[in-house]
Amino acid sequence: MTQSTDLSPKDPPKDSPKDSPKAPVKGLPPVRAPRAPGRVHRAWFVAAVTFVTIIGAAAFASLPGLLIEPLHAEFDWSRGTIGFAVSVNLALYGLTAPFAAALMDRFGIRKVVAVALTMISVGAVLTVWMTTAWQLVMYWGVLVGLGSGSMALAFAATVTNRWFVARRGLVTGVLTAAGASGQLVFLPLLSWLVEDHGWRPAAVTVSLTALAVVPFVWLLLRDHPADVGLAAYGAPEFTPKPAPVRGAARRALSVLASAARTGPFWLLAGTFAICGASTNGLVKTHFVPAAHDHGMPITAAASLLAVIGVFDVVGTIASGWFTDRYEARRLLAVYYALRGVSLLFLPMLLAPTVHPPMLFFIVFYGLDWVATVPPTLALCREHYGEDSAIVFGWVLASHQVGAAVVAFAGGVTRDVFGSYDVVWYASGALCAVAALMALVIRRRPAVA
Repeated sequence: MTQSTDLSPKDPPKDSPKDSPKAPVKGLPPVRAPRAPGRVHRAWFVAAVTFVTIIGAAAFASLPGLLIEPLHAEFDWSRGTIGFAVSVNLALYGLTAPFAAALMDRFGIRKVVAVALTMISVGAVLTVWMTTAWQLVMYWGVLVGLGSGSMALAFAATVTNRWFVARRGLVTGVLTAAGASGQLVFLPLLSWLVEDHGWRPAAVTVSLTALAVVPFVWLLLRDHPADVGLAAYGAPEFTPKPAPVRGAARRALSVLASAARTGPFWLLAGTFAICGASTNGLVKTHFVPAAHDHGMPITAAASLLAVIGVFDVVGTIASGWFTDRYEARRLLAVYYALRGVSLLFLPMLLAPTVHPPMLFFIVFYGLDWVATVPPTLALCREHYGEDSAIVFGWVLASHQVGAAVVAFAGGVTRDVFGSYDVVWYASGALCAVAALMALVIRRRPAVA
C-alpha cells in the first residue's frame, strides 16, 4: 500500500504531474497518493455501509401508521391531530434534505449522519413519556423529522455522486431500496409489539435501532474516495478531495434560487410532490388504519405493507437498471400512470381478510413504490450537474410537503366522512397529472 505523501511546497512531489494529486487545501488532512483499487472497489463497501445505515434509520419511518389507532384510543386525540404530527415530521424530512446535502459538503458525511441518527433516537425515546399532543408534534414531528431529513435520499445521492461515476443508476436504485428493506425488516416486529405490548416498546425499539447504527457509520463510512487514495468507481482519473464548502445554508438557498428559474425544476418538484402524496403521505401513513376500518387486524395490514417493501426493493433496483438504459422522463410517466390506476382500484379491494386481488395490488404497487427515484435523480444530474444533490434535496422537499399535506388531509377526511375513499380516488387522479408532467420535461441538449 502506498504511504501518504506530503505535498507541501518544501517537499515537491517526485511523481509526474499526470499522476500526482494536487496540493492539499488548507484545513484538509494530507491527500493520499492515488493507488490502484483492489479486486473489489472500496466504493462498493461504502455503498454497503450506506445501505445498512438507511435500513437502520428506516425503522422509525415504519412506525407512524401503526400509532394512529393506539394513540387515538389512549389519549382520545383525533386522527387529524395525530396526522398533523406525522405531517410535521414528513415536511421537515423534506425541507431539511437540501441543507443536509450542503452540510455534508461542509462537515463530511460521517458527522452529519451520526448526529442525525442520534437525533432520531432521542426524539423516538422521548415519546414514551409524552402526555399531550404538542409533545407528539415536538418529539416525533420536529426532532425525528429533522434527524430523518438529514438521513434522506440526499444522503444516498451524495454518496452516489462522490463514489460512483459508472453504475450510478443501479447504485441509486439499491440505496433507495434500503428504506423499503428497513420497512420489510421492522414492520412485522413493530406491529407485533404494538398489538401485544403497546406502542411504547415499539418506540423504544426504534430509538435503540437508530442509535445502534451510529458506530458503524463512524467507523466504516468515508466521506470521499480521496480519503483512501482512490478514484471514484468508473472515473478515468484520481480526483483530490475538494475543500469544505462553507456557508451551507447560503449555498442551499443559492442553488434553489438558480434552479427555480428553470422549467425542469418545477416539473420535477411537482411530480415528486405527487409521488410523496401517494406513497408516504397516503399508503404508509393511512393504509393500516384504513384496512383496520374494514375489519382487517393491524398485524395483517402491517404485514401487507412489509410485502410492499419486498417488491419495492425489486422494483427500485430494476428502475435503476432501466434508468441507465432508457429515457428517464418516459420511465417516470409510465410509473406514475400505473400507480394512479392501482390506487383507483384500492377502495374496492379492502376487506376483513387478505384475498388474491389485494395481494395483486400489493405486488403491483410495491414494484412502483419508489421506482420514481432513480429517473428523478438522473434528470437532476442531467440538468444541474455538480449541484444535483442539493437540487434533488429541494425536489425531495416537495415530495415530503406533498406527503405532509395528504397525511394531515387523510386524517381529517377520515374524521369527517368516516372513510378514506375520497383520498384514494383523489390520489389516483393526481398520479395521472404527474404522468403528463413527466412527459413535458425537456431533454437537455448534449454539449460537445
